[in-house]
Amino acid sequence: QVQLVESGGGLVQPGGSLRLSCAASGSIFSIYTMGWYRQAPGKQRELVTDITDDGRTNYEDSVKGRFTISRDNAKNTVTLQMNSLLPEDTAVYYCKVVRRTSRGPYDYWGQGTQVTVSS
Repeated sequence: QVQLVESGGGLVQPGGSLRLSCAASGSIFSIYTMGWYRQAPGKQRELVTDITDDGRTNYEDSVKGRFTISRDNAKNTVTLQMNSLLPEDTAVYYCKVVRRTSRGPYDYWGQGTQVTVSS
């Protein structure tokens, strides 16, 4: 099992910044992708960004140039720096890691952290 603990959500004005962090513990060997998803009220959960164990990144179009994902493999953490936040970025943000197992890849999710962008 992998446990994920997220931190850093909150309320911010449009144009502001927030930094989300996610720390993984437990059976952390063979984790290869770490990322962030979000779910706004009435909408499906969507991928925001992810990063592989060799550093390749992937961003949803609306956050390109504003959000940056980074990863510390030694500390088993993934961080999302969010700049130039917009009201439409308001959502619950979830950390997800994918771990290789003998039965194939397995997803682990954090509990979610609320991000609200409002004046």
